[in-house]
Amino acid sequence: MGTGSAQRTGLLFGFAAYGMWGLLPLYWHALAKTGAGEVLAHRMVWSLPTALVIVALLRRWSWVTTLARQPKKLALVVLASAVISLNWGLFIWAVSADMVLESSLGYFINPLVSIAFGVLLLRERLRPAHWVAVGIGALAVVVMTVAYGKLPWLSLCLAFTFATYGLIKKHIKLDGVEGFSAETAVQFLPALGYLVYLGSRGDASFTTDGAGHALLLACAGVATALPLIFFGSAAVRLPLSTIGLLQYLAPAFMFVLGLTVFHEEMPPERWAGFGLVWVALCILTWDALSNARRGRSALRAAAARAREQGEEGAATAVTEAAEPAATGPESPTRP
Repeated sequence: MGTGSAQRTGLLFGFAAYGMWGLLPLYWHALAKTGAGEVLAHRMVWSLPTALVIVALLRRWSWVTTLARQPKKLALVVLASAVISLNWGLFIWAVSADMVLESSLGYFINPLVSIAFGVLLLRERLRPAHWVAVGIGALAVVVMTVAYGKLPWLSLCLAFTFATYGLIKKHIKLDGVEGFSAETAVQFLPALGYLVYLGSRGDASFTTDGAGHALLLACAGVATALPLIFFGSAAVRLPLSTIGLLQYLAPAFMFVLGLTVFHEEMPPERWAGFGLVWVALCILTWDALSNARRGRSALRAAAARAREQGEEGAATAVTEAAEPAATGPESPTRP
């Protein structure tokens, strides 16, 4: 497959992945009459068989024994599972509580939190544009706090839990399918135990609200896995800078759904907060595109020098040109 064709396919997969993530509020809204805890438990329980089918189809089992022999990495998998469970639970509850707009703000803020984590925890060196973007994002939180008289706690919780999850995943170093499988294996038994407990009390809705409702709950695993598979297919075909731009599609879709489908209120102070966050993201996007353009120009210049110098100097020239383009922070993406 040629480069152009691969990138077009990657874009289709990327739009599918982030589009599905952005439209998930519609799915959780269809289950709004069921408690968020039960929906979350079903999402965890049905994710494991989905993961096992995917791993079986790919015939990728070797990582399981390798992971089992690494207790520190296993502990990180357990921690990642706990953090992403909190994120999922908050998001499912937010949809049922008509807080989709605030949820979308959280995922818009997430890249800024990831950058702040990079500075504070990983000692990454940032370019001036990143400092400006993070400062504007912090100002947006202050503006909304003053206007509302309280912190936008849901947005911040979603942003910080997802950024924390990304930070942990960076240290685990498992790919999408493997990480998803390991985490759902950790989640399965506690979630199943909770569903058994609900059933023993007569509070479970899986068998009492009709076949359609049961099917929706059972398909929660597929709704979780499918965008992840599409994302993995996009990530191997597209530059990181393109993936970084596509990530804004999901909260953008959530924002549109909150306004047009769920008819949530958007007072001026909320517009002001969103506007500041969007300005910060525009700065990040401009900086990422400029840096990628400089990197491509450096590589073209290196290739030209290599042709002049002959094959002997080719490797050195390309390496020297690629180094400046690789010094920026990693673009945040959804796992």
